[in-house]
Amino acid sequence: MNVPRPKIPVAVLGATGAVGQTFIRLLAAHPWFELAEVAASERSVGKAYSEAAHWIADHMPDDAARLSVLACDPDVVSAPIVFSALDSSVAGDVEQAFARAGRMVLTNARNHRMDADVPLVIPEVNADHLQLLEAQRARRGWRGGIVANGNCAAIVLTMALTPLQRAFGIEKVFVATLQAVSGAGYPGVPTLDILGNVIPFIGGGEEEKIETETPKMLGMFRGGAIEHAPMRVSAQVHRVPVENGHTASMAITLGRRASPDDVLSVLAGWRSAIAERALPSAPRDPLVLCRQPDRPQPRHDAGRGGGMSVSIGRVRGDSIGDVRMVACGHNTVRGAAGASILNAELLVADGWVPDEVAP
Repeated sequence: MNVPRPKIPVAVLGATGAVGQTFIRLLAAHPWFELAEVAASERSVGKAYSEAAHWIADHMPDDAARLSVLACDPDVVSAPIVFSALDSSVAGDVEQAFARAGRMVLTNARNHRMDADVPLVIPEVNADHLQLLEAQRARRGWRGGIVANGNCAAIVLTMALTPLQRAFGIEKVFVATLQAVSGAGYPGVPTLDILGNVIPFIGGGEEEKIETETPKMLGMFRGGAIEHAPMRVSAQVHRVPVENGHTASMAITLGRRASPDDVLSVLAGWRSAIAERALPSAPRDPLVLCRQPDRPQPRHDAGRGGGMSVSIGRVRGDSIGDVRMVACGHNTVRGAAGASILNAELLVADGWVPDEVAP
């Protein structure tokens, strides 16, 4: 009989916010990780997590509720794996301090995503990008490291484009996103601004993130660096009155001409880079093809694969480029906390976490 080894203790920085709460929820029954510490801003330090967090889900996990909120300081937080849900206004320096102190930091913040030596990882797409950690440690003198996941909409877009990039190459992508209100955090967008409305602007450089992060995630690891995919991405973003689930409607010019049937065949036959790895958070079907003409829809499809699958539909020809299609994914699970947790699982599986704490 195999006796399970102890779980790896993990910490969540920015634990009281909306993304931090998603981390707490997803870690509650994780088979490899045990939530050992929560940290947040000074106004929450010393309080019980149940008191500090305005919980916005159904039920706060009992183990988390009893934890005392710590400062976001590597001299105070001891877990070897640290999930960062910190706001970008403070994340940069704090995350570097933890990496310098020997911790593996899985960040949802934008601060380090485009750093040349920071892996921007979707395990099904570019698991080999973790090799960039060697260059990161050598350059910065760190014992730990930082691994980032992408912008929530960029992750959905990249997962949908990956099979096409690998099979045909991609020259250009025009994408319009319809992004859920949960992407704005809590309390988010005022009710009277969003109900019955569409807002064609999302702050924080949302369009630029999609345009720059997608080619990096679709790039190739060569010679100790990432060669960005040679494609152009033009993005327009919109906030819509949907609770969870970002939708991306795209028109694509391929590097090699292909029909909609060719594209459907490639999408249906695609296998992820980690299909045989049995990582706990990896969905059985990372891409789900919707054959109905009115799908995907956030209400029906964002939760597929526990929120970790991306659904694709409306694959058809395009009068300017080659093909049009629509993709949908859960923005706070696959697009945020779930993405970081899956990245951490890949780190463990690939030996980046010391053997004495690995399961």
